[in-house]
Amino acid sequence: MPPLNSLPFHIVTLTHPDWEQALACARRLGEDALPELRLDLFPEADPEALVDALKRRCLVTCRRASEGGRWPEADEAGRLAHLVKALKGKPLWMDLEWDLAIPHEIQVARTHVRLLRSIHVAPGVFDLEARLASLPEGEAFKWVGWAGRLGDNGRLRGPLGWAKDHGIRLAAFLMGPKGLPSRALQAVWGGAFTYAAPDDGPAAAPGQLPLATLRAWRAARLHPGFGLCGVIGDPVLHSRGPAFHNPRLQRALKDLIYLPFLCGDAEEAVEALDALGILGLSITAPLKLALPEALGLKGPLNTLWRRDLGVPWHGANTDAEAFGQSLSKLEPGPVLLLGEGGVARTSRLLLEGAGRSLHQVSRRSPSTPEAVAALAPVGIVQATSLGMSVEDPAPFKELLEAARTSARWAVEWIYKEDTAFALWAREAGLQLIEGRTLFDAQAEAQSRRFIEDCGGAN
Repeated sequence: MPPLNSLPFHIVTLTHPDWEQALACARRLGEDALPELRLDLFPEADPEALVDALKRRCLVTCRRASEGGRWPEADEAGRLAHLVKALKGKPLWMDLEWDLAIPHEIQVARTHVRLLRSIHVAPGVFDLEARLASLPEGEAFKWVGWAGRLGDNGRLRGPLGWAKDHGIRLAAFLMGPKGLPSRALQAVWGGAFTYAAPDDGPAAAPGQLPLATLRAWRAARLHPGFGLCGVIGDPVLHSRGPAFHNPRLQRALKDLIYLPFLCGDAEEAVEALDALGILGLSITAPLKLALPEALGLKGPLNTLWRRDLGVPWHGANTDAEAFGQSLSKLEPGPVLLLGEGGVARTSRLLLEGAGRSLHQVSRRSPSTPEAVAALAPVGIVQATSLGMSVEDPAPFKELLEAARTSARWAVEWIYKEDTAFALWAREAGLQLIEGRTLFDAQAEAQSRRFIEDCGGAN
């Protein structure tokens, strides 16, 4: 059993719409997670009673509106008074802003209440090293910034490692979707804890991950020897990649973790590769052409890997491998290819290599129902981005209808279930190769390369 007043690795913010749900969640948390009681989220409740209901095991916080909370900015005296009321319940931990003097009532309670000193800085500010040089009184510290670029996460590695070497319990991470890696990699970089969203409630801040996700990624068990892989693109936070690859890396006893990296710019992506120490990448739109070319490789590619930092990158197109396997089992004949991006280019190369005639259509290269009917396509390949959002329609609906009488099969590259195109293909009675099937085949090939050829022990 850990000491009663220890600070677990996961701190879970109780963001539920009512206290009963929040309390039920807190009671289900294990020893690796401490509930954060945000008094500003339950302003009408008695703070002492809330702490008592949690049996003292909580971190009490009352967050100002300027720091993502709900307490009115103009009522600082009332906010501090509300925090002091919670002391009567004797919480194990209390959050007090970094720059505040410790109120007398809190100071005298430090025989049984430990202080976490926190600071949320404005976008563009990075003063972590300066703040570590002049720490306030407290037993743990939290610094929170904003990620404007993916590579910004890498700036935390040095200060977090320094803090760990000096016995300072520090968490430092970046808010926003591009700051997600900093939340998951705290233990790798030397951070003592991280914040999580409840599995049955909303995130308290942009980029905050559910507790179940951090546990599945074994974030608390990571160590500095772990290497980093991930999927990069925009959008990417919906990706099945982490759920697919992390269990395989774990079963292979490989010291690698696989995360989503939100980035749609090749220059920014190249900057992040070394800033974060990335060893393996799955590449998705819009970077399948641009990122390999920025690294001096011929695209389109959807997979990059290297043995260690500073050595050359290797690339592959496992999309092509997966599509080629499926294509070999489909009825021969002409093909209607929809789209013009990296996936469409991969599809075209495979179709031409298989000797199939094709008619490619895109917004920049439109066609007519008459031309499609004259082609009489046997197959239709959907390689546009339509389907990434649930409200997306099927692409080129009038061309699909023109192909309906001759078509026998269809391929949907988007791996979300029941895209409008997939629904159309089923309704038309076509043999459908779903995006999920292609995803699993190409991702399995990626996992083999990451396990066999990226750094990290196994």
